[in-house]
Amino acid sequence: MSHTAEVTRNPRYWPLLALLASAAMLGIAHAFQTFGHLMPCELCLKQRDVYWAAMAVAAAGFLWRLVAHERAPIRWINALIAVVFALEAGVAIYHTGVEWKFWPGPLSCSGGATRVSAAALERLLSGAKMSVPQCDKPAWVFLGLSMAGWNALAALILTVLSGLAALRARPAA
Repeated sequence: MSHTAEVTRNPRYWPLLALLASAAMLGIAHAFQTFGHLMPCELCLKQRDVYWAAMAVAAAGFLWRLVAHERAPIRWINALIAVVFALEAGVAIYHTGVEWKFWPGPLSCSGGATRVSAAALERLLSGAKMSVPQCDKPAWVFLGLSMAGWNALAALILTVLSGLAALRARPAA
């Protein structure tokens, strides 16, 4: 039996798996930044913020489940996780639409005003070539999808799995 089938059959494990999935998504993003030298734009950072929120909700739900056992409202915990993952999907879809020029992105990362850190200003003054990551230009594309596109797909899958886990959970006793 696959792990997905086990989660949807026994949804009490979903908060832990959602926590691990969120941590993995953040780890992948940080690996692209650290090892791939792909600096995140403003919308990339917003997507990371939502995964941090998903981790917090999933961790709280998992801990509640450990303490309260069968009295934990696992159906509502999993539904809340689904809502957070749906929000993540929305931010990622918005970012993908900005990249495809379906709609304008924030001025701060799509050609408008930019913020400069002291470290970046120091590098500029020492002669380093500078480029500000822009939300409307994908830094990496694989099989026709940017990182934001792949993130949207992953977040949609996590939303569906969370929703299934919520629907299959027994009401709290």
